[in-house]
Amino acid sequence: MRVVVALGGNALARRGEPMTAEFLRSNVKSTCESLANLARDNEVVITHGNGPQVGLLALQNLAYQDVAAYPLDILGAETQGMIGYVVQQELSNALNGEREVAGIITTTVVDENDPAFSRPTKLIGPTYSAHDAAEAAAEYRWTIAKDGSAFRRVVPSPNPISIVQAPLIRRLLEAGSLAVCVGGGGVPVREDSKGRHIGVQAVVDKDLASAALAADIGADTLILLTDGDYVSENWGTPEQRDIHTASVDAVAAMKFAEGSMQPKIDAAIRVGRAGGRTLIGPLDRLDDLLARRIGTEIVPALDEGIRWVEKAPAGKKA
Repeated sequence: MRVVVALGGNALARRGEPMTAEFLRSNVKSTCESLANLARDNEVVITHGNGPQVGLLALQNLAYQDVAAYPLDILGAETQGMIGYVVQQELSNALNGEREVAGIITTTVVDENDPAFSRPTKLIGPTYSAHDAAEAAAEYRWTIAKDGSAFRRVVPSPNPISIVQAPLIRRLLEAGSLAVCVGGGGVPVREDSKGRHIGVQAVVDKDLASAALAADIGADTLILLTDGDYVSENWGTPEQRDIHTASVDAVAAMKFAEGSMQPKIDAAIRVGRAGGRTLIGPLDRLDDLLARRIGTEIVPALDEGIRWVEKAPAGKKA
């Protein structure tokens, strides 16, 4: 089975933890140990986010004022190397060196006229109080948005068109290697009139870029690992219903939270349209997700449209 596994932020950094190298490695190590069985027997590509890390690097760049701060595309490439190195090493360690793991700096083609450039939405960097956010916005000319009860910097997040290195990644899989790539959605680039690639100032959504890669390499399955058990309708309300399996058309007709679940649904739709399936569920129960004991599966077609999770009788656990 050819699988793209997209690691959410919880696989790299827990909310509220300091963004230190020690916490990064500890979180990645436990994540890779969970992925080892899947990676041992399948063609696996690991992708990952970089929102907190790229924002932190941007702040560190601003603190050193003897030279101009590096642009966001170069910082994105830097986080791919930083995080990809740790994922590559810890996955190889979890597999006891049984399989070769290749880390690839990946670029993602976007449209320079994408409306996202005039409407920043991608959260990056650490969280701030309202007061500190206002000061940062004034000092650095950032756009700030709410993230739960706190505030964070937001940058443009254009739609990924294609992954430049997809043919290389396909060849690595066919040769028996595993790949770590599309870190932070890949470095966004535009094509000029001569077909050359030029970096742009944005951060591509990791789930959407992972879906683009899955379609480009003909993956059977995209796995989006989160800290939630299911995709839910009316999440957090008394009317909440959890989805076990759904067709692409059924979920395309539904609305989800823009900042969290909707990008995952959009990614699943892209994969489904290309003939693949998507699993969305908790990282710490990957085996149960693959066995369909938990999590949501989105498939190209399903006669009933949506199959809901049956509620357990009162007093019993699901």
